[in-house]
Amino acid sequence: MNITPILAIGLLASPSVYAQADSANHYFQKAIEEKSQKHLLFASKHLDKAVQFNPRFIAAYLENGYLNLEMRRTDIAKIHFTKVCEIDPKNTAAIKELMELSYNYRQWDKAKEFAAKCTTCIGADKIVAMSNYQQENYGDAIKGLLTYLGKSPADDEATYTLARCFLELEDYRAAIPYYNKAITLNQEKNVWAYELGMLYYTMNDYKNSVANFIKAAERGYNKSNDYMENLGYAYIYSGEFEKGEDLLLNLMQKKPGDKTLIRDIADAYYNNKAYDKSLGYCQKLMEMDMNDGKALYLAGLCFQKKGQKDKGQNMCDKAIEMDPSLNSLRQKNMTMN
Repeated sequence: MNITPILAIGLLASPSVYAQADSANHYFQKAIEEKSQKHLLFASKHLDKAVQFNPRFIAAYLENGYLNLEMRRTDIAKIHFTKVCEIDPKNTAAIKELMELSYNYRQWDKAKEFAAKCTTCIGADKIVAMSNYQQENYGDAIKGLLTYLGKSPADDEATYTLARCFLELEDYRAAIPYYNKAITLNQEKNVWAYELGMLYYTMNDYKNSVANFIKAAERGYNKSNDYMENLGYAYIYSGEFEKGEDLLLNLMQKKPGDKTLIRDIADAYYNNKAYDKSLGYCQKLMEMDMNDGKALYLAGLCFQKKGQKDKGQNMCDKAIEMDPSLNSLRQKNMTMN
Protein backbone atom coordinates (compact mmCIF):
# COMPACT_ATOMS: atom_id res chain seq x y z
CA MET A 1 0.00 0.00 0.00
CA ASN A 2 1.35 3.41 -0.98
CA ILE A 3 1.14 6.35 1.52
CA THR A 4 1.15 9.88 0.19
CA PRO A 5 4.00 12.12 1.49
CA ILE A 6 1.62 14.53 3.30
CA LEU A 7 -0.14 11.67 5.14
CA ALA A 8 3.22 10.17 6.00
CA ILE A 9 4.34 13.47 7.56
CA GLY A 10 1.11 13.64 9.58
CA LEU A 11 1.60 10.12 10.90
CA LEU A 12 5.16 10.90 11.86
CA ALA A 13 4.21 14.18 13.52
CA SER A 14 1.36 12.83 15.65
CA PRO A 15 3.54 10.94 18.17
CA SER A 16 5.62 14.12 18.64
CA VAL A 17 2.52 16.21 19.35
CA TYR A 18 1.29 13.70 21.88
CA ALA A 19 4.72 13.58 23.48
CA GLN A 20 4.79 17.36 23.86
CA ALA A 21 1.34 17.33 25.44
CA ASP A 22 2.42 14.59 27.83
CA SER A 23 5.54 16.56 28.74
CA ALA A 24 3.50 19.73 29.32
CA ASN A 25 1.09 17.86 31.60
CA HIS A 26 4.01 16.19 33.38
CA TYR A 27 5.60 19.51 34.30
CA PHE A 28 2.22 20.97 35.20
CA GLN A 29 1.63 18.15 37.70
CA LYS A 30 5.14 18.57 39.11
CA ALA A 31 4.37 22.26 39.59
CA ILE A 32 1.19 21.46 41.51
CA GLU A 33 3.16 19.08 43.74
CA GLU A 34 5.84 21.71 44.43
CA LYS A 35 3.15 24.27 45.16
CA SER A 36 1.55 21.96 47.72
CA GLN A 37 4.93 21.87 49.47
CA LYS A 38 5.15 25.68 49.35
CA HIS A 39 8.09 25.49 46.93
CA LEU A 40 6.69 28.33 44.84
CA LEU A 41 9.79 29.20 42.84
CA PHE A 42 10.35 25.57 41.78
CA ALA A 43 6.67 25.30 40.90
CA SER A 44 6.94 28.39 38.70
CA LYS A 45 9.96 26.97 36.88
CA HIS A 46 8.06 23.74 36.13
CA LEU A 47 5.20 25.79 34.71
CA ASP A 48 7.66 27.66 32.49
CA LYS A 49 8.71 24.28 31.08
CA ALA A 50 5.09 23.22 30.66
CA VAL A 51 4.33 26.14 28.36
CA GLN A 52 7.51 25.51 26.40
CA PHE A 53 6.02 22.15 25.40
CA ASN A 54 2.51 23.60 25.00
CA PRO A 55 2.54 27.36 24.26
CA ARG A 56 -1.29 27.48 24.47
CA PHE A 57 -1.53 25.86 27.91
CA ILE A 58 -3.92 28.36 29.53
CA ALA A 59 -4.12 26.61 32.89
CA ALA A 60 -0.33 26.70 33.20
CA TYR A 61 -0.14 30.41 32.44
CA LEU A 62 -2.90 31.14 34.95
CA GLU A 63 -1.31 29.03 37.65
CA ASN A 64 2.04 30.69 37.04
CA GLY A 65 0.40 34.10 37.29
CA TYR A 66 -1.13 33.26 40.66
CA LEU A 67 2.17 31.83 41.92
CA ASN A 68 4.05 34.97 40.99
CA LEU A 69 1.41 37.12 42.63
CA GLU A 70 1.93 35.10 45.79
CA MET A 71 5.68 35.69 45.49
CA ARG A 72 4.97 39.41 44.87
CA ARG A 73 6.57 39.27 41.45
CA THR A 74 3.78 41.29 39.93
CA ASP A 75 5.57 42.17 36.69
CA ILE A 76 6.04 38.49 35.86
CA ALA A 77 2.48 37.68 36.93
CA LYS A 78 1.21 40.37 34.58
CA ILE A 79 3.08 38.76 31.66
CA HIS A 80 1.42 35.39 32.29
CA PHE A 81 -2.08 36.84 32.58
CA THR A 82 -1.54 38.91 29.45
CA LYS A 83 -0.54 35.73 27.59
CA VAL A 84 -3.81 34.11 28.65
CA CYS A 85 -5.75 37.04 27.19
CA GLU A 86 -3.83 36.75 23.93
CA ILE A 87 -4.91 33.11 23.66
CA ASP A 88 -8.42 33.63 25.06
CA PRO A 89 -9.49 37.32 25.01
CA LYS A 90 -12.63 36.55 27.05
CA ASN A 91 -10.90 34.71 29.90
CA THR A 92 -12.47 36.42 32.93
CA ALA A 93 -9.94 35.03 35.43
CA ALA A 94 -7.03 36.68 33.61
CA ILE A 95 -8.97 39.88 32.90
CA LYS A 96 -9.85 40.24 36.58
CA GLU A 97 -6.21 39.94 37.60
CA LEU A 98 -5.08 42.41 34.95
CA MET A 99 -7.79 44.82 36.06
CA GLU A 100 -6.54 44.74 39.65
CA LEU A 101 -2.87 44.85 38.64
CA SER A 102 -3.50 47.86 36.41
CA TYR A 103 -5.21 49.64 39.30
CA ASN A 104 -2.34 48.82 41.65
CA TYR A 105 0.10 50.09 39.01
CA ARG A 106 -1.92 53.35 38.95
CA GLN A 107 -2.82 52.75 35.31
CA TRP A 108 -6.34 54.10 35.74
CA ASP A 109 -7.48 53.98 32.09
CA LYS A 110 -6.22 50.41 31.72
CA ALA A 111 -7.96 49.40 34.92
CA LYS A 112 -11.27 50.81 33.64
CA GLU A 113 -10.71 49.15 30.26
CA PHE A 114 -10.31 45.71 31.83
CA ALA A 115 -13.23 46.35 34.19
CA ALA A 116 -15.44 47.07 31.18
CA LYS A 117 -14.48 43.66 29.77
CA CYS A 118 -15.31 41.95 33.03
CA THR A 119 -18.60 43.37 34.24
CA THR A 120 -19.35 40.16 36.14
CA CYS A 121 -16.04 40.32 38.03
CA ILE A 122 -16.39 41.05 41.73
CA GLY A 123 -15.23 44.60 42.41
CA ALA A 124 -15.19 45.76 38.77
CA ASP A 125 -17.59 48.62 39.51
CA LYS A 126 -15.48 49.63 42.51
CA ILE A 127 -12.32 49.69 40.37
CA VAL A 128 -14.02 52.01 37.86
CA ALA A 129 -15.27 54.36 40.59
CA MET A 130 -11.93 54.41 42.43
CA SER A 131 -10.07 55.05 39.16
CA ASN A 132 -12.39 57.97 38.43
CA TYR A 133 -11.57 59.38 41.86
CA GLN A 134 -7.84 59.08 41.17
CA GLN A 135 -8.37 60.90 37.87
CA GLU A 136 -10.24 63.67 39.74
CA ASN A 137 -13.47 62.83 37.92
CA TYR A 138 -15.44 63.25 41.12
CA GLY A 139 -18.94 63.33 39.64
CA ASP A 140 -18.63 59.88 38.06
CA ALA A 141 -16.71 58.62 41.08
CA ILE A 142 -19.56 59.59 43.43
CA LYS A 143 -22.17 57.92 41.22
CA GLY A 144 -20.12 54.75 40.97
CA LEU A 145 -19.27 54.59 44.66
CA LEU A 146 -22.88 55.14 45.73
CA THR A 147 -23.97 52.30 43.43
CA TYR A 148 -21.22 50.01 44.70
CA LEU A 149 -21.86 50.83 48.37
CA GLY A 150 -25.51 50.04 47.85
CA LYS A 151 -24.36 46.44 47.36
CA SER A 152 -21.30 46.45 49.68
CA PRO A 153 -22.05 48.91 52.50
CA ALA A 154 -19.28 47.56 54.75
CA ASP A 155 -16.43 48.50 52.39
CA ASP A 156 -14.43 51.00 54.45
CA GLU A 157 -12.08 52.02 51.61
CA ALA A 158 -14.92 52.87 49.24
CA THR A 159 -16.76 54.73 52.02
CA TYR A 160 -13.66 56.80 52.81
CA THR A 161 -13.09 57.53 49.12
CA LEU A 162 -16.67 58.77 48.81
CA ALA A 163 -16.02 61.10 51.74
CA ARG A 164 -12.88 62.35 49.99
CA CYS A 165 -14.86 63.02 46.81
CA PHE A 166 -17.23 65.33 48.68
CA LEU A 167 -14.28 66.92 50.47
CA GLU A 168 -12.59 67.70 47.15
CA LEU A 169 -15.83 69.30 45.96
CA GLU A 170 -15.92 71.31 49.24
CA ASP A 171 -19.30 69.78 50.10
CA TYR A 172 -18.24 69.31 53.70
CA ARG A 173 -21.65 68.46 55.12
CA ALA A 174 -22.03 65.62 52.63
CA ALA A 175 -18.53 64.35 53.46
CA ILE A 176 -18.99 64.13 57.23
CA PRO A 177 -21.39 61.13 57.47
CA TYR A 178 -19.19 59.05 55.17
CA TYR A 179 -16.08 59.98 57.17
CA ASN A 180 -17.86 58.95 60.36
CA LYS A 181 -18.94 55.66 58.84
CA ALA A 182 -15.46 54.95 57.44
CA ILE A 183 -13.72 55.40 60.81
CA THR A 184 -16.35 53.20 62.42
CA LEU A 185 -15.77 50.45 59.84
CA ASN A 186 -11.98 50.65 60.12
CA GLN A 187 -10.54 51.65 63.48
CA GLU A 188 -6.93 51.17 62.37
CA LYS A 189 -6.94 54.11 59.95
CA ASN A 190 -6.12 56.81 62.50
CA VAL A 191 -5.39 59.33 59.74
CA TRP A 192 -9.07 59.19 58.72
CA ALA A 193 -10.09 60.31 62.21
CA TYR A 194 -7.52 63.10 62.07
CA GLU A 195 -8.82 64.27 58.69
CA LEU A 196 -12.34 64.32 60.10
CA GLY A 197 -11.07 66.41 63.01
CA MET A 198 -9.59 68.90 60.54
CA LEU A 199 -12.83 68.92 58.58
CA TYR A 200 -14.85 69.75 61.70
CA TYR A 201 -12.27 72.44 62.51
CA THR A 202 -12.80 73.99 59.07
CA MET A 203 -16.55 74.04 59.75
CA ASN A 204 -16.01 75.73 63.16
CA ASP A 205 -17.38 72.67 64.95
CA TYR A 206 -14.56 72.62 67.48
CA LYS A 207 -16.01 70.15 69.98
CA ASN A 208 -16.28 67.45 67.33
CA SER A 209 -12.87 68.51 66.05
CA VAL A 210 -11.33 67.89 69.48
CA ALA A 211 -13.13 64.56 69.80
CA ASN A 212 -11.74 63.27 66.51
CA PHE A 213 -8.22 64.59 67.11
CA ILE A 214 -8.22 62.65 70.38
CA LYS A 215 -9.68 59.57 68.68
CA ALA A 216 -6.91 59.70 66.07
CA ALA A 217 -4.24 59.82 68.79
CA GLU A 218 -5.87 56.94 70.69
CA ARG A 219 -5.64 54.92 67.50
CA GLY A 220 -1.95 55.65 67.12
CA TYR A 221 -1.75 58.90 65.17
CA ASN A 222 1.60 60.64 65.65
CA LYS A 223 1.38 63.52 68.15
CA SER A 224 3.57 65.81 66.09
CA ASN A 225 3.94 69.53 66.70
CA ASP A 226 1.32 70.20 64.03
CA TYR A 227 -1.07 67.79 65.73
CA MET A 228 -0.58 69.40 69.14
CA GLU A 229 -1.00 72.88 67.66
CA ASN A 230 -4.26 71.99 65.92
CA LEU A 231 -5.60 70.27 69.04
CA GLY A 232 -4.60 73.25 71.16
CA TYR A 233 -6.46 75.73 68.98
CA ALA A 234 -9.47 73.42 68.77
CA TYR A 235 -9.58 73.37 72.59
CA ILE A 236 -9.36 77.17 72.77
CA TYR A 237 -12.08 77.72 70.17
CA SER A 238 -14.31 75.17 71.89
CA GLY A 239 -13.98 77.15 75.13
CA GLU A 240 -11.59 74.81 76.96
CA PHE A 241 -8.96 77.50 77.41
CA GLU A 242 -6.75 75.81 79.99
CA LYS A 243 -6.35 72.59 78.02
CA GLY A 244 -5.61 74.50 74.85
CA GLU A 245 -3.15 76.88 76.47
CA ASP A 246 -1.28 74.07 78.22
CA LEU A 247 -0.70 72.34 74.90
CA LEU A 248 0.36 75.53 73.15
CA LEU A 249 2.69 76.59 76.01
CA ASN A 250 4.41 73.22 75.78
CA LEU A 251 4.72 73.74 72.05
CA MET A 252 6.23 77.20 72.60
CA GLN A 253 8.94 75.58 74.73
CA LYS A 254 9.81 73.36 71.77
CA LYS A 255 9.70 76.31 69.37
CA PRO A 256 11.03 79.27 71.37
CA GLY A 257 10.81 82.60 69.61
CA ASP A 258 8.25 81.39 67.06
CA LYS A 259 6.37 84.66 66.51
CA THR A 260 3.87 83.08 64.16
CA LEU A 261 2.79 80.62 66.84
CA ILE A 262 2.45 83.35 69.48
CA ARG A 263 0.53 85.58 67.07
CA ASP A 264 -1.85 82.75 66.18
CA ILE A 265 -2.50 82.13 69.88
CA ALA A 266 -3.25 85.82 70.38
CA ASP A 267 -5.64 85.75 67.41
CA ALA A 268 -7.35 82.62 68.71
CA TYR A 269 -8.04 84.20 72.11
CA TYR A 270 -9.24 87.43 70.49
CA ASN A 271 -11.61 85.58 68.16
CA ASN A 272 -12.96 83.69 71.15
CA LYS A 273 -13.52 86.96 73.09
CA ALA A 274 -10.83 86.14 75.67
CA TYR A 275 -9.37 89.64 75.35
CA ASP A 276 -7.17 89.64 78.45
CA LYS A 277 -5.56 86.38 77.32
CA SER A 278 -5.02 87.83 73.87
CA LEU A 279 -3.42 90.96 75.35
CA GLY A 280 -0.96 88.81 77.26
CA TYR A 281 0.33 87.28 74.03
CA CYS A 282 0.35 90.66 72.27
CA GLN A 283 2.61 91.81 75.10
CA LYS A 284 4.96 88.87 74.46
CA LEU A 285 5.20 89.86 70.80
CA MET A 286 5.89 93.50 71.66
CA GLU A 287 8.62 92.41 74.08
CA MET A 288 10.24 90.49 71.24
CA ASP A 289 9.87 93.41 68.80
CA MET A 290 8.64 96.85 69.90
CA ASN A 291 8.02 97.72 66.24
CA ASP A 292 5.55 94.85 65.75
CA GLY A 293 2.64 96.85 64.35
CA LYS A 294 0.37 93.82 64.04
CA ALA A 295 0.73 92.99 67.72
CA LEU A 296 0.04 96.59 68.71
CA TYR A 297 -2.98 96.73 66.41
CA LEU A 298 -4.49 93.55 67.89
CA ALA A 299 -3.86 94.89 71.38
CA GLY A 300 -5.73 98.05 70.42
CA LEU A 301 -8.67 95.99 69.21
CA CYS A 302 -8.68 94.09 72.51
CA PHE A 303 -8.88 97.32 74.51
CA GLN A 304 -11.73 98.55 72.33
CA LYS A 305 -13.64 95.30 72.94
CA LYS A 306 -13.00 95.74 76.67
CA GLY A 307 -14.69 99.15 76.52
CA GLN A 308 -11.55 101.33 76.50
CA LYS A 309 -12.29 102.69 73.05
CA ASP A 310 -10.08 105.79 73.06
CA LYS A 311 -7.04 103.94 74.33
CA GLY A 312 -7.61 101.13 71.85
CA GLN A 313 -8.18 103.50 68.94
CA ASN A 314 -4.97 105.40 69.70
CA MET A 315 -3.04 102.12 69.76
CA CYS A 316 -4.53 101.08 66.40
CA ASP A 317 -3.64 104.49 64.88
CA LYS A 318 -0.10 104.15 66.19
CA ALA A 319 0.12 100.63 64.74
CA ILE A 320 -0.97 101.88 61.32
CA GLU A 321 1.75 104.55 61.42
CA MET A 322 4.25 101.76 62.06
CA ASP A 323 2.75 99.45 59.44
CA PRO A 324 0.52 101.22 56.85
CA SER A 325 -0.68 97.88 55.47
CA LEU A 326 -2.81 97.53 58.61
CA ASN A 327 -5.10 100.31 57.37
CA SER A 328 -6.93 97.72 55.27
CA LEU A 329 -7.77 95.83 58.46
CA ARG A 330 -9.26 98.98 60.00
CA GLN A 331 -11.40 99.53 56.91
CA LYS A 332 -12.58 95.93 57.13
CA ASN A 333 -13.46 96.28 60.81
CA MET A 334 -15.36 99.51 60.15
CA THR A 335 -17.36 97.79 57.40
CA MET A 336 -18.16 94.82 59.66
CA ASN A 337 -19.24 97.09 62.49
